[in-house]
Amino acid sequence: MTTPALDRSTTDSVGQVFGEPKRPVSGGWIALFAIAWLGVWMAQLTPIQLLLPAQVEAQLSATYWVDKVVAFGIVSGIAGVFALIAFPLTGALSDRTTSRLGRRRPWILGGALVFATALVLLGVQQSLLGIGIFWSLALIGFCVLTAALTAVISDQVPVQQRGFVSGWISAPQAIGTILGVLLVVVLVLSQVVGYTVVAVLLVVLVLPFVLRIPDAVLPRSARSPLTLRGLVAGFWISPRQYPDFGWTLTSRILVNFGNAFGTSLLLYFLQDGLKVEHADDVLLVLILIYMVFVVLASLVLGRLSDRLGRRKAFVFAAAALQGVAALMLAFVPVLGVAMVAAGILGLGYGCFLSVDQALATQVLPDAHTRGKDLGIMNIATAVPQAIAPLIGAFVVAALAGFQGLFVLSALAALLGALAVLPIRSVR
Repeated sequence: MTTPALDRSTTDSVGQVFGEPKRPVSGGWIALFAIAWLGVWMAQLTPIQLLLPAQVEAQLSATYWVDKVVAFGIVSGIAGVFALIAFPLTGALSDRTTSRLGRRRPWILGGALVFATALVLLGVQQSLLGIGIFWSLALIGFCVLTAALTAVISDQVPVQQRGFVSGWISAPQAIGTILGVLLVVVLVLSQVVGYTVVAVLLVVLVLPFVLRIPDAVLPRSARSPLTLRGLVAGFWISPRQYPDFGWTLTSRILVNFGNAFGTSLLLYFLQDGLKVEHADDVLLVLILIYMVFVVLASLVLGRLSDRLGRRKAFVFAAAALQGVAALMLAFVPVLGVAMVAAGILGLGYGCFLSVDQALATQVLPDAHTRGKDLGIMNIATAVPQAIAPLIGAFVVAALAGFQGLFVLSALAALLGALAVLPIRSVR
């Protein structure tokens, strides 16, 4: 059986879909992209930081903090399992989507609606089972949305802009966390209203990007065949055949685990490790310090990496800074040092978020499978955040206390720094 020849217009369309983008995206494009991510992060991180732990705790009679963290970790970890499937599956399906809206936009819109609906339903749950089901559904919507939204960078942003544009993924992460938490706390929103507000804001902030940003249409004749066997096989990318992809993925997993170990139990570190009074207020100060440096580093250093045409040195330094911050918390456990460490941690993670995302887009094996391959990369961000609280609680309670937790955080981050050194195709 022979493949029919493509006509001139079809060939041009295929070139638009799979070709390497050359034209810089505009400031308006970047603004809508950043606004969409602000909605995404507000909807995901406000529940993780505030609403979901309180909701889980309300279903427990336990008073020991480890029991609460374990329960939250189990709920979060189960949802993380679904992310393992949802990220690459969505990417693979969007790679083959032939909608008149383009390949990515239907999945961005659909993911946002699933995410928002699940959050509203999550707000009315009164059992751990219900919380687990609807948080898992919410995370699936998050994965569908962000897998497609991340793939837009490879589709439309030229290499020389990717560090700066990727910074507008991470900067809204910091801003969205602060705005979401302040919105719920200052307005004293109830559980149901809090979830509903962030769900509505998610849709409102994502919709302008979907409506205003064009997306190249894949002709049906150019769509690669889709079989279950091929789909499953595509989830494995050989590190021997594509070593740079493998090293980038390994670095991302390690650094995100390091960051999650260092930040996910900070409240309990302040309460039980440093014996700080009004630990909630102090935690807010640490978060603000951390987030300010995340925003500055992601935007400034992301653009600098574009201008210098270098990624590896920035990623290495960013990961190493996180390791240094974790060692400070481990061996000098005083509040003043914790505040300095929060700034260093934010500086390192902000730089890592923007430059590593740009690096990831430059080591993809095949232009035809960008969505699926970046979906695999996204697993390395979402899953560590989902399961780190559970692992961290076990380390603190059963093994080595908070010092051991922060040493583990430093070790993961420093190994993540070393993992970028063997990359050859990107400077």
